[in-house]
Amino acid sequence: MRVRKHDLHDLIQKKLEAAGLSEEHANGVADSLAFADARGIHSHGAVRVDYYAERIAKGGTTLDPKFAFNKTGPSSGVFEADNGVGHVAARKAMDEAIQLAQETGVGIVGVHEMGHSGALAYFVKQAADQDMVAISVCQSDPMVVPFGGAEPYFGTNPIAFAAPRADGEPVIFDMATTVQAWGKILDARSKGVEIPPTWAVDANGEPTTNPDRVNALLPVAGPKGYGLMMMVDILSGILLGLPFGKRVSSMYTDLTTGRNLGQLHIVINPAFFTSLKEFKENIAQMVSELHATKPAPGFDKVLYPGELAELVETDYADAGIPIVKDVYDYLISDTVHFNQYDHAGLFAKQE
Repeated sequence: MRVRKHDLHDLIQKKLEAAGLSEEHANGVADSLAFADARGIHSHGAVRVDYYAERIAKGGTTLDPKFAFNKTGPSSGVFEADNGVGHVAARKAMDEAIQLAQETGVGIVGVHEMGHSGALAYFVKQAADQDMVAISVCQSDPMVVPFGGAEPYFGTNPIAFAAPRADGEPVIFDMATTVQAWGKILDARSKGVEIPPTWAVDANGEPTTNPDRVNALLPVAGPKGYGLMMMVDILSGILLGLPFGKRVSSMYTDLTTGRNLGQLHIVINPAFFTSLKEFKENIAQMVSELHATKPAPGFDKVLYPGELAELVETDYADAGIPIVKDVYDYLISDTVHFNQYDHAGLFAKQE
């Protein structure tokens, strides 16, 4: 099943409005999810709608949040999200960070007590589209075994980066600090396919290829990924006075209460450090030089980090976005939420 991006956006928005979100907030979430699906990040796209709708229906999302931005310094601030939908709160917080960077060269804004915010690439692109460099980090459920450990402690704790370039789309990459994100496990479960044995472990700490038996993920590059996920948890949790590590609330244990998650946006205005024109031209030159690099056996071309998503987006713009039939059927149905999944099952641990 393939769907045009604008049609997918509308289906998602209508479903979330039916669940209880305002038109503004449903539109904000739909924009983020359609963006993810359009770039091939299906683990953070329409597959999430049923879960969001159920959390909304059960009271775990503040429908009329009291958003507030508290400026704490010339270049810093905290955005109070009041456990509203994270996609909207994070976008508004990024707007504040961009404004600070435009005025002072740097903007750092923490998002305090928010819901799940989806793909971080969406927010850093927001800054890059305004000629800013951006980094965004966010904490998540404890679902990763620390290097040398046998039980989960940190979450997948993603990092996203974007920079503008001349004569092209911004350079964007978005990565979990695990070999793969929980959303990829969800995607494999929904499609009924196996996963590589390097992604995750079962309840005994043994590698598994069965997505239904996954108990915890593995950090990327062993101790290096472990260090990165600790850094993210400090920046988006401890720095904001929020729960951290295994204290972070589970996405599925209790859908009646807010998540209280944290996120941190760091925005840099290149014009305060160098010529903006030269900066963007040099980014473009870097991309050209990477493309001109001799490819290794088995590769046709060297891509810059994150470029595959850009290529997928171009392909999907022509061919339509592929959506799993069960997900599409749910979106076009009159059912607001299935409420039929064991949260240790299909929709478990998908941060």
